[in-house]
Amino acid sequence: MTKRESYDELMRQARGLFEGERDVIANAANLSALIWQGLPDLNWAGFYFLKGEELVLGPFQGKPACVRIAMGAGVCGTAAAGARTVIVPDVHAFAGHIACDTASNSELVVPLIDRGRVLGVLDLDSPSYGRFDEEDAVCLERLARLWVEACDFAS
Repeated sequence: MTKRESYDELMRQARGLFEGERDVIANAANLSALIWQGLPDLNWAGFYFLKGEELVLGPFQGKPACVRIAMGAGVCGTAAAGARTVIVPDVHAFAGHIACDTASNSELVVPLIDRGRVLGVLDLDSPSYGRFDEEDAVCLERLARLWVEACDFAS
């Protein structure tokens, strides 16, 4: 199976998991588990939600993580502050990287955006350098949009 076919399968499974469910936490928990099970070479997959001026840990798979990250700090805070996906092939070369798990060597963070408002981020870490590329970014952005569309958010 190609990488694109793997992501297409993840999209299909995510649609099935989200069908009839609008809860933010339930859908985040299921998507992080689905990504964890469906993508190779990850050591962390999960969510951070924007609360005030910081990102707060949400559902995830992997080792315990940093609970709060300031906007603009680390890879997650950079992606959230810029409302853009960030791919880091070597987190040790990223100025201000926050090392929650010293085994992580590369990272991809996708902002979660609803009607122009950043809600948080979807964060993936890998023990391998250069694990993530543009194809991963595009496909994970699709999964993030699907998650946003499947959830009800408080105003």
